[in-house]
Amino acid sequence: MSGGDSRPSAARALVNEIEGHLLVAATRAEGRTAAARFTAPFDWLGDDRRREVEERFEAEYLVLARESWQRTAERAGRLRGEYEERYRALRRRLLAACLLGVCAVLGCAGVLLLGRG
Repeated sequence: MSGGDSRPSAARALVNEIEGHLLVAATRAEGRTAAARFTAPFDWLGDDRRREVEERFEAEYLVLARESWQRTAERAGRLRGEYEERYRALRRRLLAACLLGVCAVLGCAGVLLLGRG
């Protein structure tokens, strides 16, 4: 469990799998709709040929969608790595600044205490 997610990893995996199936089903439906729109002006096509063109269109639509999802996931992974590295660098700088501030305060306190005595 990470990122504040209280679900166990098996439940997260199941939810992710279900979301994936739903996304593919929705994309298939979009592909069928786009295929029907595409073939609508081709009234000279027979029913069998129209169905074949629509099936090919839908299959290609799904392939393109999957490729797009893959590129998006790869880019998200790269961005995550970049942001994690920047976050670690920022934390290091903040820690260094805090330590420097503490040292300065302790140094001033030491000078003041030594100046009294």
